[in-house]
Amino acid sequence: MTLTDFTCPGLVIPRLRGHDAASIIQELSQVLQREKRVEDLLPFYHAALNREYMASTDIAAGMALPHARLAALKELTFALGRSDEPLVWSAKSYRAVQLIFLIAVPATDSTQYLSLISALSRLAKNARLMEKLRTARDTCQMMEVMKQVELRTSAGTGAAPKGTPC
Repeated sequence: MTLTDFTCPGLVIPRLRGHDAASIIQELSQVLQREKRVEDLLPFYHAALNREYMASTDIAAGMALPHARLAALKELTFALGRSDEPLVWSAKSYRAVQLIFLIAVPATDSTQYLSLISALSRLAKNARLMEKLRTARDTCQMMEVMKQVELRTSAGTGAAPKGTPC
């Protein structure tokens, strides 16, 4: 399994329009709803935004990992957005981010979620892949980069949702 097993090209935005956490979480929430990964937009958006305001999810590698855990979610998935310019994600941390992974987590999932977070952490530490993700020309190139990041799973955790190829 790779990162692409939890997303699809329709969930990748190579050029975000938003310039702050609230507008970007809204933009990414809307694509999750459009791709039928999130049924009810407002509860998901509010949960992700409230979680972000409690504690910022930005990390030193120039990524932010906002997320929401809700009972109504059927499968673990994420939307990825890239900002043309680094932006300050949180007034509390002042770290600049360019890549935002909005993660939708079913309330009963913990194993796959931890595997996904672990894979995103490994991605953040891989300077070569991070640069490729920042400079990819389009959605397909971004998907190709994410395909190179494998998830470490233990036997018996069940199958991941299948991403849609470019």
